[in-house]
Amino acid sequence: MKRKLLSEIIGVVGLTTFTMALLLLTPQAFAKTVKVEMKAMETEVEIDNKGTKYPAWTFDGAIPGKVVRVREGDVVDFKLVNPESNTHPHSMDFHAAEVDVLNEFAPVPPGETKHFKFKAKRPGIYMYHCGASVMAQHIARGMYGVIIVDPKEGYSKKFPKPDREYVLVQGQYFPDADDAQGMIKNEGWAGSLINGKMFHYDPVHDPNSKKVLEAKPGERVRIYFVNANINETVAFHPIAGIWDKVYINGNPKNTLSDIATYNVAVSEASTFDIVSPKGKATNNAIVDHAMRAAMGGAITVLMNKMDANPKLGKGDNILIR
Repeated sequence: MKRKLLSEIIGVVGLTTFTMALLLLTPQAFAKTVKVEMKAMETEVEIDNKGTKYPAWTFDGAIPGKVVRVREGDVVDFKLVNPESNTHPHSMDFHAAEVDVLNEFAPVPPGETKHFKFKAKRPGIYMYHCGASVMAQHIARGMYGVIIVDPKEGYSKKFPKPDREYVLVQGQYFPDADDAQGMIKNEGWAGSLINGKMFHYDPVHDPNSKKVLEAKPGERVRIYFVNANINETVAFHPIAGIWDKVYINGNPKNTLSDIATYNVAVSEASTFDIVSPKGKATNNAIVDHAMRAAMGGAITVLMNKMDANPKLGKGDNILIR
């Protein structure tokens, strides 16, 4: 019956027209150009839950910068503005881009703008950061973020649709923001930042923390994690849980199952799924299992409860400020 119907359609519209119609239904038809603009901002930010100020270098005034999300095959049309009011050159290095480091990623002096395009050819989660000299200092002071390239095939049995998604980016905190050589030598490191703050989502260890990640019992929670440290590997572990799936570099082709702890190298990123027990409230502490980092701020509480906020972990609420 299906073959007969197909033959009738081809007979009516013609082979060429039918072929074009099929092409329009393929994933390539959904490729688009995504315009992204960021401003390099040398400003103060709050580095902890008490409101301690830090002289940061940022994209758009926040650590990390905004989440860029595209689909495999999309073209990213990017513009970086470095205002005259800044005192340093800045640049953009997208780990998802395959371009010329001496061209697209070149430093932009104050008062100038850099504009370039690249095609997001490979699915996954990638770090982006400033690559201007001294690069370690530009990253340590806050110029980093996340670009997610969703696979063009969408969700599948091997890559199931999550109930909630969260972005976590870990960075090192160096109180002496001017000591670039100390940063390179790993001297003066005083804490770990999760999305820009120490103990950002951990009211257990910091009474000033007012935020946590939330989900309902039994939901699949997907964590997009980036190690933005300049020197330290992260041993990423969910206390009282096990990673159901680990997608290395966020690519569904690189899948591990039933992992307790997974090492994420400096500048690397991976995607982690966790599924809590159904029918009862539980909690997880998502940590860097290196104790110096954990007790310096790299602990995130995930509360699995019946009355979880329905907006958290969905839409634009995947990076909680």
